[in-house]
Amino acid sequence: MSGRVALVTGAARGIGAAVVGRLAADGWQVVAVDVCGDLPGLRYPLARREELLAVAAAWPGSVLPLTADVREPEAMARAVEMARHEFGGLDAAVAGAAVMAGGAPLWEMPEDEWDTLFDVGVRGVLHLARAAVPELLGRPQPRSGRFVAIASAAAHRGLWHLAGYNAVKHAVVGLIRGLACDLRGTGVTAAAVSPGATRTSMLRATADLYGLDDPDTLARHQLTERLLEPEEVADAVAWLCGPHSSAITGTVLHADGGFTA
Repeated sequence: MSGRVALVTGAARGIGAAVVGRLAADGWQVVAVDVCGDLPGLRYPLARREELLAVAAAWPGSVLPLTADVREPEAMARAVEMARHEFGGLDAAVAGAAVMAGGAPLWEMPEDEWDTLFDVGVRGVLHLARAAVPELLGRPQPRSGRFVAIASAAAHRGLWHLAGYNAVKHAVVGLIRGLACDLRGTGVTAAAVSPGATRTSMLRATADLYGLDDPDTLARHQLTERLLEPEEVADAVAWLCGPHSSAITGTVLHADGGFTA
């Protein structure tokens, strides 16, 4: 799979960082994007620039870091331009940027939490699609472009005191289904991956919202009876980006350890 180019958002840690590593190991060249700073309405720190640089440093020459905010359409346009200028184009875009907020009934949810959830988790996917899809379509026929969004088991099950997060991830799945229809016949596909409880900083933030000392407690919802590792979810994303997923579009791959079984 050498010579392929991907753009990954939310790339500084967690599932996004694991996706970057897996794609780079498979021979991809990757533009790794992260906001590298905190956002309003969140009760936990987001990744820092040093973490993004460390992800890139693990794959010198194959991974380029870019500090950019998915909430800004111009930032996603710059990321795509970097892929074009530095690597010659784009073959896959992975919308991995997301945040966690909640911990109270929906009617008590502060407006800034709701806004940040949607600005990152839904508008961020939209902004990446608007910037990346024309570049994917710019590849010569026969095309094999991929647009992959990280959804969640929360897109398929209601979660107590996380109604805003539920709404965001349902929206991501709906966006992907509609995008896939718009891409009909182009050779470019759109799909989502819905992870279950995965050992990430965002899961730690979820545990804190529930007042849990140990995030591993959340593994009780999964048939695996353990938390997933980010690399396991990254394997699913990388497969969707590759040539063997050509029949998969407009749907969701459930990499959730049986959470939604």
